[in-house]
Amino acid sequence: MKLFPLIIILILSTSVGMAADNDLVIVDQATTTAVIVVAGNAGEEENLAARDLAKYIGLMSGAVPAIISSPDAIAEAGKSSTPVFYIGREALKADSSLTDVLKKTGSHKKIIRRDAIVLRRSGNRIYLAGSNDASHYFAVAELLHRWGCRWFMPTEFGECIPDHKRLTIGDLDYSYAPPFEIRTYWISWLGDNSGKEEFQRRNFMTTGRNGFPPTGHAIGKYIKDLGKSAGTLAFTAPETAKHIAAQVDGMYAAGTDFSLSMEDLTYTSPYPGDQKLMRLQWDKYFLRWSVTDPFLQLYNNIAKILRKKHPASKAKIGFLAYANMTIPPVRDMKAEQPLFCQLAPIDIDPIHGMDSLQSPPRQEYKEFLYKWAKVMDGRLAIYDYDQGMLVWRDIPNPSHQAFVQDVKHYRDAGILGINTESRNAIATTFLNLYLRGRLMWNPDADVPALLDDFYTSFYGPAAEPMRDYWNAVFMAWQETIVTEHEFFVAPAIYTPRVLKEMKTHLEQAEILTAALSNKVEPTRNERLYLDRIKFTRMSFDITNMYMGMVKAAATKINYNKAIELGEQALVIREKLTAMNGTFTTYKKMKVEGRGYAWWPGEVKQYRELLQFVNGEQGELIAKLPLEWAFMRDPKNIGIKNKYAAGPVDLTFWNAAHTTYTLDLRKDYRADTWEMLRTDLYMQAQGIRNPDRQSYTGYAWYRTDVVIPDDKAGAELHLRFPGLFNECRLYINGDEVAHREQKDIWWQNDYRFEWDVDVTGKMNAGNNVIALRVNSKHHMAGMFRRPFIYAVK
Repeated sequence: MKLFPLIIILILSTSVGMAADNDLVIVDQATTTAVIVVAGNAGEEENLAARDLAKYIGLMSGAVPAIISSPDAIAEAGKSSTPVFYIGREALKADSSLTDVLKKTGSHKKIIRRDAIVLRRSGNRIYLAGSNDASHYFAVAELLHRWGCRWFMPTEFGECIPDHKRLTIGDLDYSYAPPFEIRTYWISWLGDNSGKEEFQRRNFMTTGRNGFPPTGHAIGKYIKDLGKSAGTLAFTAPETAKHIAAQVDGMYAAGTDFSLSMEDLTYTSPYPGDQKLMRLQWDKYFLRWSVTDPFLQLYNNIAKILRKKHPASKAKIGFLAYANMTIPPVRDMKAEQPLFCQLAPIDIDPIHGMDSLQSPPRQEYKEFLYKWAKVMDGRLAIYDYDQGMLVWRDIPNPSHQAFVQDVKHYRDAGILGINTESRNAIATTFLNLYLRGRLMWNPDADVPALLDDFYTSFYGPAAEPMRDYWNAVFMAWQETIVTEHEFFVAPAIYTPRVLKEMKTHLEQAEILTAALSNKVEPTRNERLYLDRIKFTRMSFDITNMYMGMVKAAATKINYNKAIELGEQALVIREKLTAMNGTFTTYKKMKVEGRGYAWWPGEVKQYRELLQFVNGEQGELIAKLPLEWAFMRDPKNIGIKNKYAAGPVDLTFWNAAHTTYTLDLRKDYRADTWEMLRTDLYMQAQGIRNPDRQSYTGYAWYRTDVVIPDDKAGAELHLRFPGLFNECRLYINGDEVAHREQKDIWWQNDYRFEWDVDVTGKMNAGNNVIALRVNSKHHMAGMFRRPFIYAVK
């Protein structure tokens, strides 16, 4: 069943400047007689609504309306002819018809909460109310938005308040209810929470869980007495459900919500009944059998035991559809009524929307979504990730190009809501959270119009070049064929062309705002325009230097330059963080010193690699070619057909390769050699299946290298500085080394290096090098150019 919000718009007119005959003047030339009425026993959000209405009228116009809450003052205001704002319960008290409007607004059945709002003007009275305490605030936020107030990011940095000498309200009668009951995000990885709750309220988001049960990793503590190792559980064994139910019985009886979510790992089971159910489907994302059918049966068994014993309890039990329980059950199942689920697709393309032809994984996720929605019967929320790149760098990672598609499917599937794991990290997420908030409130919101409004409000005189700047970024993400995540994808998106466009538009913006920096007393908005250009300059420099670092290391094997650029960019990142703690997360996160996955760890890796080419630990003998011949081997016939040393026929490639665009390279013949770069992983260069799924299976790289006569007898090593997958290395047709790797790429050491001792295996003169990779997941091949060195 499709669930749509019901929007009732009779007449709505809020205006500034010249007033029409029927307009109610709120402020004129920094003078107001308006008052704001709020109940003396108002709720927290209701009180905040009144205070923020007064605050932002003052910031817009220079005149702050008085707030009154005593019965006598309220009665006196009701007799006056001056503008009176009635907030929350005082509005419902003053106009009882509003309660019926709120009840009738919206078409979906309430499960946890309803956030309907109503705004109405009657003569000199303006009524602003909602169906609950938080919604009273949303009603005020709606009016402020219509007056032009914006909160694009947390803290004052993202606040855009227009200047109005005259503020009026025309005819006004409006009500609305969003389709989602949960519309929120939380800050993970110890990110800076400054301004978070204010930002959420002002953009119609809920704060906290709002009645949705906990879904944190929890089941481990209830099964530790069963004698099984972590990740092993006899799901459908009757004693398992009885054991867990006994431990949570007290909470359930008391009506306390709790979580039985899986731990942060993958699961299996030796139990015969589970084995049969697991083999109903293979999870290609986690490369193991899916445990959804037996796990959901366990949850149902626990819920049945508890419901039978405590039929009056209203406790809710939360769980995650996560890891190898992400794919919905094969059997036709319904979750028991106390169960609430969060679907958490952690390893499914975070770049594209569900309707994108470039992303079969997202199309598969759409099928998962609708089936889970049917299983959960309205008690399903989405747990997604923004920043979607997970392990990333402090460079822009926009997501609205995907979310604008997905949110409509969430609405159509009857999803209860969305709970996003974010880190703030505005240098990375930028407008993501704002656009999410607006789309969760109204999935049909006009995103291009929201962006147009943003550029003008946020950048002022630099709006046009900043529109072009961010459009270059957004289009790079929207048009990419990449469906993978993490920092390895950055070179495929932030190409030299994109960086050049960004640089040109930023320089134009800086010219347009230069005059503001010379003003002795800039206005509040002018000061903010300058801060935002400064932020954008640092953001660009970090992005540009990071990409320069990657190119120096991966393409040029110039580790000195890579280190220099990396260190310079990290210094700028420090300055960016000092400007506002919400811009990055690494300060509080304190994980960057823990390994090579993080940016300082990447720079550290380049320092270590430098020693093998600068004479400290090794002498550079040869940089292997940037481009190698490449052959897909989906039928595993490469050994039989002597791909390791046989002839490489590039006739077809040389004649036809210009007709194969990046998108169309998926259709290249699998029985014919082509050319591939070694500084970017395979899929990002178009190595995909004809249906656009990531290519998996065997593939071969081939090249030649000349070893000088005086170096052939040296202790030689061939080093692959960036290489995914299990591989076999051949020299002159002979296999000389085999490299083991875990099948799921992100479960390996994040250096992704392979150093092979080839002493005595290479001849003076020409040598044929072949690399056979076996890709079982969705990231494959080389992504840093290899080299040969002599051990010192």
